[in-house]
Amino acid sequence: MAYNGGNTTGFPSPATIYLEAVIDLAQILDLRRPSRYPVRVVGGSYSARGIAERDILVVDAAADRAPDRVCVVMTAGEVFLAVLKRSGPFWIIVHSGGDEAPIADDMEIWGIVTAIVREAV
Repeated sequence: MAYNGGNTTGFPSPATIYLEAVIDLAQILDLRRPSRYPVRVVGGSYSARGIAERDILVVDAAADRAPDRVCVVMTAGEVFLAVLKRSGPFWIIVHSGGDEAPIADDMEIWGIVTAIVREAV
């Protein structure tokens, strides 16, 4: 139970002006949107972008594509992270090793990573 400062005897504590509300990650990360999903990272190939093994990514399936955004790609039953890039009028993906590939017909950009949650530091 959190202390709310209202159940005191005598004079109210002047410290009550410093009390903050409980942190609600679902609200901060806007997880109530039907297009937002938490996704657990397996592997550490994106550590240069601040994404570590076992991090939880907040992925928005309705977010617009934008250059240099990390996205979740699905193809042939495989799911992986990639970075979006523009090449003229076309979108390409850059794998963690730096290999570039055009977005093929059998690939789906499932969503754009909007936030990272780390359980342990």
